[in-house]
Amino acid sequence: MEFSAPLKSDSIKIMLLGSGELGKEVIIEAQRLGIETIAVDSYNNAPAQLVANRAYTINMKNKNEILDVIRREKPDYILPEVEAINIEALFEAENEGFHVIPNADAVNKTMNRKNIRQFAAEELKVKTGRYEFVSTFEGLEKAAANMGFPCVIKPVMSSSGHGQSVAKKAEDLPFSWEMAKEARGDASELIVEEFIKFDYEITMLTVRNEKQTVFCEPIGHIQQDGDYIFSWQPMNMSESAKKKAQDIAKTVTDGLGGRGIFGVEMFVQGDEVFFSEVSPRPHDTGMVTMMTQSQSEFALHVRAVLGLPLDFFDYGAGASAAYKAKEDTFNPVVCVEDAAFTKESYVRVFGKPQSHVGRRMAVALTFDKQSSEAALEKAKAIIKNISDK
Repeated sequence: MEFSAPLKSDSIKIMLLGSGELGKEVIIEAQRLGIETIAVDSYNNAPAQLVANRAYTINMKNKNEILDVIRREKPDYILPEVEAINIEALFEAENEGFHVIPNADAVNKTMNRKNIRQFAAEELKVKTGRYEFVSTFEGLEKAAANMGFPCVIKPVMSSSGHGQSVAKKAEDLPFSWEMAKEARGDASELIVEEFIKFDYEITMLTVRNEKQTVFCEPIGHIQQDGDYIFSWQPMNMSESAKKKAQDIAKTVTDGLGGRGIFGVEMFVQGDEVFFSEVSPRPHDTGMVTMMTQSQSEFALHVRAVLGLPLDFFDYGAGASAAYKAKEDTFNPVVCVEDAAFTKESYVRVFGKPQSHVGRRMAVALTFDKQSSEAALEKAKAIIKNISDK
């Protein structure tokens, strides 16, 4: 493959639609190959915009604004990085010959929990928990009674777990209803899911292009209010469960098609594995791969997009811990103690221009040659000593 330099007539161009902290790492990896990068988001100075060759701030839900910036820049590859995006613009761009990653149909299916659950469970026949879709509070009460308590309630479309809750009893349903309705994204319909009494959750990072499919070691994670707070790699699991997880991941990603990395989320109960969700892009729990692999999930994503070989090796065990803001401010400052920076740990601050309570502002990354559990304890210790003002 030939690589030129950015800002030339023959430059390879990648455009991100959504420019958060994950997109920032994708931009950095692309620029290491001399690729010209364009970062688009709904607010100024988003993390990836700070490192891209050019940046645009538009209404990401407006079809014409998205198409205008695509037609102006004429990127070789368009990488949607958020769920809250006008999907019609992606289909139209694809019809005009632009290469959407992995493809517009996959983005459409995965951005909406109804679409992907029905696709996975009913078309691909992968194992999932029971579920129902509702659009009224009365429907929610009926579905919850059918599902039994506890049950999980989510808007059909939201990002980073926003609007998700667990109703432990009927009296919790009004709160769950309001929480889901206030989420950013599409809350016109909710999914009510069986609460699977899983032993642990994993993300199976699955990287594919037309040449091959590869899997990263399974990543264990802990979520709070539907958003990740800790992840570690590898997750210790039986070979039987690991093989089932890989089979499910390949079935789902083959079904979606296209190039890139997919974060396939699953519940594991003994040796049984249940599909939960999939994101057709780097996954927040996968930030740990910046510590554990010779090619991080971001580097693998860029390789897959370009059709390059997907080989890599593992360094050892590692963990990540997300730091979430405790203040609302237009001038966020993340305070990190020097002890966080060692030969086996460091902190990455995302540089977001504004913070609100609960917004992810940084991540602690740790390494341990032998044990992911030990790496996780290191990450937890670091995150306790980070603050903001």
